[in-house]
Amino acid sequence: MSDDGAKANAARDITFGSIAGMISKVFEHPFDLVKVRLQSQPGDAPASFSGPLDCFKQTYGKEGWRGLYRGLSMPVIGAMAENATLFLVYNKCQDAIVAASSSSPGVSEKVLGKRRELSTPELALAAGAAGACASFILTPIELIKCRMQVQMLVREAGMSASTGGPASSARTLGTVAPPEGPLSLIFSTLRTQGIRGLWLGQLGTLFRETGGSAAWFTTYELVSGWFLSRRQAMVATPLVKSDLPTWQLMASGAAAGAAYNVILFPADSVKSSIQTWAELHPDKPRLGFLAMGQKIWKTKGIKGLYAGCGMTVLRSAPSSAMIFFIYETLQGRFGRYFD
Repeated sequence: MSDDGAKANAARDITFGSIAGMISKVFEHPFDLVKVRLQSQPGDAPASFSGPLDCFKQTYGKEGWRGLYRGLSMPVIGAMAENATLFLVYNKCQDAIVAASSSSPGVSEKVLGKRRELSTPELALAAGAAGACASFILTPIELIKCRMQVQMLVREAGMSASTGGPASSARTLGTVAPPEGPLSLIFSTLRTQGIRGLWLGQLGTLFRETGGSAAWFTTYELVSGWFLSRRQAMVATPLVKSDLPTWQLMASGAAAGAAYNVILFPADSVKSSIQTWAELHPDKPRLGFLAMGQKIWKTKGIKGLYAGCGMTVLRSAPSSAMIFFIYETLQGRFGRYFD
């Protein structure tokens, strides 16, 4: 492939991936906020929420719709960067695998479009590499997002402590600092912890994104490939994924979203707890990945490691369906402009 062709393909992946990611993030953010608040509940104190629905009701009742979308700006930026990186690196890694194996004996040269069809292990390898790269972009964004999402819990606790009673007393509002915005949190993190502080929880993000992305892309390729093969058997004209009906594209994406979260959800739970620990426990020392995992296991067990998983799967399945549907639709309708 020429340099111009490679640049055009990169521009396509970045553009289509960014658009798909941003649109899906607006839909899923309230579910993500509930997940983070459930994951951040301390194990050594009474739980603030009995479950996802209770968390949703309390958040909406106390903070309204703005509360459900608290911290949205960072996830939108993150979704744009994450999906652009994922699709770009995923496709580049596939090109690299094909190039590396082209001279290897016994490699099938079955061609689909401009590139031979990769095996499932090869797809998983490319997807895992894409997720690993995306994790370094995501960690600072998720750190700020998670801190913003639990700020109201900290504020309520401060108000309750200042009155010795319910946190709803309006006259104590002035005694508690207002929630910080994303820029303020970024600068305070840099000031107190340096540049490394923005990558707090990186190990958890790395585990989640590497394994999760491998499951995400591979599941999508397998399910959409199965649909495609069934339709291809009925027609003579070569088909591509964008030729699939909407429901089949979205079903493939939904299956991918469920697989992504179920596989490595405990790593996300540990990561979220690490990133919100300082916000919720300012007087306690910071915990690392293993120490936080052990703490969650001892205090909450397997239920704690999967806190918010049901809510996450409920939002990730349709969100992932939207991402792949939008990406494939854009690819089918506008991809030729990048050739």
